[in-house]
Amino acid sequence: MKKIIMNNSDLEESEITEVVTRVKALIINSNDEILLGYSDNIYQFPGGHVEKNEKLLEALNREVCEETGISLNVNKLNPFVCNYGYYKNWPDKGKNRKIEIYYYIIFTDELPNLERVKYTENEKKGNFELKYIKLNEFKKVLRENMKKYENSYGIAKEMLDVFEIYEKSNIE
Repeated sequence: MKKIIMNNSDLEESEITEVVTRVKALIINSNDEILLGYSDNIYQFPGGHVEKNEKLLEALNREVCEETGISLNVNKLNPFVCNYGYYKNWPDKGKNRKIEIYYYIIFTDELPNLERVKYTENEKKGNFELKYIKLNEFKKVLRENMKKYENSYGIAKEMLDVFEIYEKSNIE
C-alpha cells in the first residue's frame, strides 16, 4: 500500500490528540468511467467516516451504499493507498488531528440506486449528486473545477494524487 503524508506542521505522533479514520472508493465501471460525488461545487470520491468499533471494509460497504445506493458487500479487499494528514490546532486550538483516509478500487457496473441512499444534512444542503466522468477526462475536470472554485483545491489535489497512484498501479 502506498502512503501519502501531509504534515506541514511537522507534528509528531505523540502530539496527536485525535485520530479520524475515513474510507473512500474509486468506483470504476467497464465504460472506463469513475463515479464521483458532487456537492457544494466540490468533487469527491464516495466514502466517509469509520464509526467506532467498525472495520474498514464494513465502513466502506456502508458509506458507498449511503452515498450511491450501490451494495458492495466486499469482505476481502485491501486499500491501495492511504493518505495521512496531520493538522495542528484543528478543529480547535490545542487539538492536533491526524486524519487517515484509506482508498480502495472498486470495479462494478452496478448503477447507483437513489432509493437506497442516506445523505447527511450537509450533503442535502450542498445538493449532493452523483456524476460519472470518463477516466481520460478525470484530471482535466478536477483541474478546471479547482480553478473555478478555490474551496475545492485541497480535496481535488488529494484526489489527483490518489488517482496518479491508481494510474501507475496497474490494478485491473
